Amino acid sequence: MTELPDPKVELIAAIPRLRAFAFSLCRNADRADDLVQQTLVKAWANMKSFKPGTNIAAWLYTILRNEFYSEFRKLRHEVADTDGMFAARLASYPTQDSHMDFQDFRTALFKLADDHREALMLIGASGLSYEEAAQLCGCAVGTMKSRVHRARAKLAELLTLGSSDSIGPDKKWQAAVDLTGTPARSALTDS
Repeated sequence: MTELPDPKVELIAAIPRLRAFAFSLCRNADRADDLVQQTLVKAWANMKSFKPGTNIAAWLYTILRNEFYSEFRKLRHEVADTDGMFAARLASYPTQDSHMDFQDFRTALFKLADDHREALMLIGASGLSYEEAAQLCGCAVGTMKSRVHRARAKLAELLTLGSSDSIGPDKKWQAAVDLTGTPARSALTDS
């Protein structure tokens, strides 16, 4: 019975060939070394999936090639920003503000009359049409439209909003207090 070679010894022995292959892909010695290192780390972490007696070099080449093309795909979507102009224009809204806004919204929502809150939740949050909501509540479509309009107006007043533009970038917020009276279904399902 022949003894199988130790995969760890074969892994180390394959490093020079991996470097040559990596260099042929990326044409940069530093980048090739990084790629070989990523390959070895990934191979070492997944050594249990390697079947002893099979071609370890082919397995390593496959890992290296997949790593190279995965990074290549990622880099295609990156923009060179050496002087920082693009980064300076980026902005992210603070997350704690939206949490506090939501708490204020909940408080204001529960100050609405029950029938107004129900109408607003059926139309704005559940995405029902005015006809479906009216049928569910046992009232006329016009009554449902009136309840939603009044609920939105009262919410805007309670939240001291002049218009939906002062809410911020969140479409769900804008839909919740839209004063135009149009159905807010599309804004709630966009995100």
